Amino acid sequence: QVRLVESGGGLVQAGGSLRLSCVVSGIQFSNHAMDWYRQAPGKQRELVAGITVGGTTNYADSVKGRFTISRDNAKNTVYLHMNILKPEDTGVYYCRTYLNVFYYWGQGTQVTVSS
Repeated sequence: QVRLVESGGGLVQAGGSLRLSCVVSGIQFSNHAMDWYRQAPGKQRELVAGITVGGTTNYADSVKGRFTISRDNAKNTVYLHMNILKPEDTGVYYCRTYLNVFYYWGQGTQVTVSS
């Protein structure tokens, strides 16, 4: 059974930092690309960052230079390091992976950035 569990969200002031974690089980983690998505109230879920098996990363323009995605294959964990947070970064953050024909999502972790 594939399972993704996010943690690390919370309330932070603008300009602050948070590190999100997503622990994955049920797959050979090192063989799978991982993504972080977020969903703000009243908006569609959007891709924030992704990391390939080989460690290549990509970012949404809105977070480039502020967020860093990384992975630790020994811990089956993908991280999202978020710096210089802005109120518009507020939302529920989800990690996602793909196996066979299915996408798997975690339950999400809430990030709230106050101005």
